[in-house]
This record gives sequence, C-alpha cells and structure tokens, in this order.
Amino acid sequence: MAKQEDVFKKVISHAKEYGFIFPSSEIYDGLSAIYDYGQNGAELKNNIKQYWWKAMVQLNENIVGIDSAIFMHPTIWKASGHVDAFNDPLIDNKDSKKRFRADVLIEDYCAKIEEKENKEIEKAAKRFGDAFDKAEFEATNPKVLEYRAKRAAILTRMAKSLETENLADVKALIEELEIADPDTGSRNWTEVRQFNLMFGTKLGAASENATELYLRPETAQGIFVNYLNVQKTSRHKLPFGIAQIGKAFRNEIVARQFIFRMREFEQMEMQYFVPPGTELEFYEYWKQTRLKWHLALGLGAENYRFHDHEKLAHYANAAADIEFNFPFGFKELEGIHSRTDFDLKAHEKFSGRKLQYFDPERNESYVPYVVETSVGLDRLFLALFSTCLKDEVLEDGSERTVLSLPPALAPVKAAILPLMKKDGLAEYAETIFNDLKYDFNLFYEEKDAIGKRYRRQDAIGTPICITIDHDSLADNTVTIRDRDTMKQERVAVADLRRIIDEKVNFRTLLSKI
Repeated sequence: MAKQEDVFKKVISHAKEYGFIFPSSEIYDGLSAIYDYGQNGAELKNNIKQYWWKAMVQLNENIVGIDSAIFMHPTIWKASGHVDAFNDPLIDNKDSKKRFRADVLIEDYCAKIEEKENKEIEKAAKRFGDAFDKAEFEATNPKVLEYRAKRAAILTRMAKSLETENLADVKALIEELEIADPDTGSRNWTEVRQFNLMFGTKLGAASENATELYLRPETAQGIFVNYLNVQKTSRHKLPFGIAQIGKAFRNEIVARQFIFRMREFEQMEMQYFVPPGTELEFYEYWKQTRLKWHLALGLGAENYRFHDHEKLAHYANAAADIEFNFPFGFKELEGIHSRTDFDLKAHEKFSGRKLQYFDPERNESYVPYVVETSVGLDRLFLALFSTCLKDEVLEDGSERTVLSLPPALAPVKAAILPLMKKDGLAEYAETIFNDLKYDFNLFYEEKDAIGKRYRRQDAIGTPICITIDHDSLADNTVTIRDRDTMKQERVAVADLRRIIDEKVNFRTLLSKI
C-alpha cells in the first residue's frame, strides 16, 4: 500500500512539474477537488477526446455527435429522477468532524479484503512456480473462498440497504465491521443521511424573478431531450446513437484521489437507441466494443476487468463497469448501462410531447430503449498518465523518467532541437519547424545540452526528437530519436512529415479496435 501511495504522489508531482495539471486558483490557496489542465494537459486531454470521437462518431455511420447546453430546464431533472433520487449516503465522524460517503467507507473495507485475497494468490504463485494453476487455486483455497464470500456478503447487504433506503442498516454495517475514520481511527459516527449532489444556480437578472436551475450532473439528459430532433434531421433509422463530450458538475461529499473524483469533470457519453427487446443484445455488444477501445491504448489487459452491478439504478435492467487498476486499486473507468425506455418515457410524461419513433420494419410506433456508454475523461486521463509514467534504468546505469503515451495522444508530436544556436543551426531548425507546424503540434528548444533536452521531452511523452547539426546544413539530413527505444537514425528532411505522420496518426490507434 505504501508503494502505491508513493507512485500516486509521483504522478501528482510530475503532472504539476511538467505542465499537465495544476491546482485551480492555487495563488488563492485553491478550491478542494478542482483542477486546471496546463499546456501539456490540455493537449493530452484534447487528443483523448479526438480518439474517442473518431472511434465513436467517425467510424460508425449510424452514430452522430451533438453539444448540448449545460443549463437545462429544471423540470428535466425532475423527470430524470435527479431531484428526488440523486443522492449519496453521508456520514460524519463526531470526533474528527470529517465527512465521508458511507458506501465508500464500506467499499474501501472490502478493497482491503481483496488485497488479502490477492496476497494469498501471489504467495501461492511464488511457491508453486510454473506449476501454479491460478483458476484452480482460486476455486479451492479455503482462505481465498472465505475472503470472497465475506466481501460478497458485505457488498450485497450494502446494496440491498441502499436500494431500500435502510440507512440505519448501512450505519449498523459500518459499526459491525468496526470501520474507523481512516485518518484518526475514531469510530464515533453520526447517523447516515442522504445528500443531494446537484449544484443549484439561478437564471435571470433580478434575483426576485430568477429561475432556479441546476448545473447538469450528467450529459445524458441533453441527448435524451434532443433525440427526436437528431433522429428527424439525420434521418437515421434505429438502431442509431448520439454521442457527446461535455462538462458535468456534482457536489461530491468527499472528492478525492486527485482528478479521479472531482466536482467539475468531463464525460464522453454515447446513447444508443434500439428497438424494445433488442437492448440486452446491444448491451453485450457495447461492453465488448468499449473494452476493445480501451485495450487498443496498450495499457495492459490485466489492468481491466468488468464489474457487473448488483444494485441497479432505477432506470436500468443491466449495468456493468469497466474497472481499471489505478495506483489506488481497481475503480470504475467506464459504465455501460441498459437504461430501458425510462428516460424517454419520463420526458414524454413531464413535457407532454410524444417522443416515439415510427419503425417502418415493424410498422409501429414506440419509445426506443437505450444502451449507454459513459467514460470519465478525467479518469481516463489519470489511467493513461499513471500507467505510462515510468522510471527506467538504462544500460549505462543512468536513469530517466519517461511518459510512454500512445504517440497519437502525446501532447507534443515532435521536438525540433538545434544542436546549438550559432552557425546557422537555429535558423535551419526554425525553417523545419515552420514547415511542419501546420500538420503537427511541435516543440522548439535550443537551450541546454542535447541530453537534457531529450530527458525533458521523455518526461512529457514526446515520441520523436529531431536534432539539427552541422551536417544538416550540408546534406539536408537530421537525426531522429525514438522516445521508447532511444534509437537514433539519420533521415532526410524531406521525409520528416511522412515519418512523423506514420508514428502519430490516429489510424494506427483506431485500427487496433
């Protein structure tokens, strides 16, 4: 656990030091759980968006994208259930005066049980070596089975209590498990109570006549209320999808773990509208399709797993999370939900407008069912950043820190580095920079020894460094250095555009899906 905490501290430190993420309003001591993306962070974030958008919209002829407003009619949130049911269970510690989500305290307790389970498996793997049969060990080892049964019983009880709003039993479970304040060790808890997560605001110039609104807590409703507009203007038949990337806002009880859980965050969502009765088939399709998209990033299949929901949301008949192994353990990265026709029927009821689709093949009108895929952009940023950040010991015994991002997502695609400022090298390097800048985001630097400059580019994830030396003036060739292999080769300046494009083009990434 200590090692994981050290890794996470390094991730946070590196993100700030190299211009990826800064605490928001830092000169005024900041705001809790709100962050700004720096110059490299903004580029990486935009590249992640492009990868998602191209895979979702560009590669699917029956999926289109929209950009709906953050401010929406307040009745939308009544129809969606957010006004009445968008709550988290809140508990306070009487001694430390700190506030926690009751379900997260219980989930963290279960995560510790899972750690013990994994240690048993790791010990057995070392003991038996190549003869170790992991599946058989997990199915037969008494300790592993005991840990799993205990964890399942706790989570099932919690899910049932939350579903029936038996908050007294949630507190009883915390007390039975002897869960303490993680910082102080105190077990002196208040009662559990519900806390609505929506931020309120007002629309209007005069406060007495202002309309009370909410900052949207999710982007999905903007898609639902526009579904018929999009279907009619795009002339798509079912099944078809609507994609959106946008900001959402939640007044989290405990926002923590850097950018994993924030009060202002960004979602990449797609709602797929399907005929009733086909939703579970498409639900399975999108589960596998979305996992392939993640695996194409090359972060390791062992870092992903599905978690099927035991407690379903009020709108769903099936739900699963793609969980990722963050430095603090497996946590939700993307949700895939079969939302039935709940949302569209609710908006029909509250708006008084028909939201039905006429199906020419069935020769009938109906309210479509919906399958949703929703990935947190900030969480995906953190998954990439924390997994790709590595310390390497080189053959000569020296060390380097490298951010081995997929080249298509790298903030800077190539660095232009004249060996020195004099003798016309800087002017020639600027000519190359000015020629390539129309196609790629480049970085130009002429200060410090070339080795130091290479290390700085490694640290921000630049895939290619281009060095201009005295020979370049004579034969129009340059040295290119690969970030991952550190191999250097001489190439013609005329070939640079093609070489960089082959390395960083989204086609390379998209073709793996």
